[in-house]
Amino acid sequence: MTSTLQPFLVNGPFGDPMVYVDFRFGRRALLFDLGDIQSLPARKILRLTHIFVSHTHMDHFMGLDRIVRICLGRARSLSLFGPQGFIDRVEHKLAAYTWNLVQGYVTDFTLEASEWHLSGELRTARFRCRSGFEREDRPSRFATDGVLLDEENFRVLATILDHRTACLGFALEEKQHINVWKSRLTEIGLPTGPWLNELKTAVRHGGSDDSEVCTRWTDRSCHHERAPPLGVLRRDVLRFAPGQKIAYVVDTVYNAENEKRVRQLAHNADYLFIEAVFLHQDAEHAARKYHLTARQAGTLGRASGTRRLVPMHLSPRYVGFEADIYREVEEAFSGIAPESA
Repeated sequence: MTSTLQPFLVNGPFGDPMVYVDFRFGRRALLFDLGDIQSLPARKILRLTHIFVSHTHMDHFMGLDRIVRICLGRARSLSLFGPQGFIDRVEHKLAAYTWNLVQGYVTDFTLEASEWHLSGELRTARFRCRSGFEREDRPSRFATDGVLLDEENFRVLATILDHRTACLGFALEEKQHINVWKSRLTEIGLPTGPWLNELKTAVRHGGSDDSEVCTRWTDRSCHHERAPPLGVLRRDVLRFAPGQKIAYVVDTVYNAENEKRVRQLAHNADYLFIEAVFLHQDAEHAARKYHLTARQAGTLGRASGTRRLVPMHLSPRYVGFEADIYREVEEAFSGIAPESA
C-alpha cells in the first residue's frame, strides 16, 4: 500500500537535526525541529502547517527567522509546539524586529505557539502580523497522554527527555489507512467523488452498519442519489491497513528514565530518527554533554522495536569517519554489539 507520509532528513547526518514530513496526498507538511533551514526551498516551507521544536538550543530553533521572512505578506497561519518556556522565546525573537509598517498589509500572517508543561498543561499564545506580533494569550488545555495534536488522519505525541533542560521527543502516528477499491465501486455501479471522503470519515468515527452515506453526482443531465448502508460499503469497497509511525529523538542523555520514555514513544515505529552523536569509546564525554552514543542509539532502536533507524546529529569530530558511527549503530540495532549501553 502506498505510503502517505514521506519523511526525510533535511541537513544530512552532520547538519542541524531536522526531519521534514511531506503528506503525499495533501497540500501540507510537518517539520520536527527548526535549526538551519537554508536548504529547504520556499515552496516546501509554505507547505508547513505545524512545526515541533524539541528545545530552544540554537541548532534546533534558529530557523524561525527564515520561516517568518518567507510567510510575511501571506494569508497563512502556522502552529508551533515546544517545551515549557517556548512561548517566551518565540515572543522574544519576534520582538527583536521593528513592525511599524505591517498594519497596512492586506493579508495577515499568524503564528500560534504552544508549550507543554510537566503538569501536562498545554499553554498557547497567538502572534498576528498586523498587530505587530504582539502576544495574545489563548485558553490552555491539557495534552492527555502527551497528545499535542490530534487530527482526523494522524496525531502527534510527545515525551519529555533530559538534556539538562526539558527536550521533547516526538512521534507522528498516522491513523488507520482507508483505501477505496475502485474496481468494486464500478462493479456495483457507484461513482468516485467527494462522497468517498464522507464515507471514510463516517467509518473512522465508528458509524453503525445500518447508517446511510449519501452519494450525489451529476451524469450529464441526470442527477442520482443513493444511500447504501455503511456496513455494506465498509465490507465491499474499502480496504484497511495500519498507518505509519515516525519517531524523532534528539539531545538526550542515556539513563533509565530516558530509555523508558524513548522505548514507549518509538514503540513499533516505522522510522526512528535518532541522534548518534559520539562513538561509544567516547561515552563518558557523551554523558557530560547529555547526548547519546551510536551504540546507545542502536540499542534504543532495537528495544523499541522500530523497523528502520536513521542516525543523525553526528558530531563534526567524526567527519570522514562516519562509517564507524553507522557500523556501531547497526551492530547495536541488530543485536551484535554488547548489551551494555
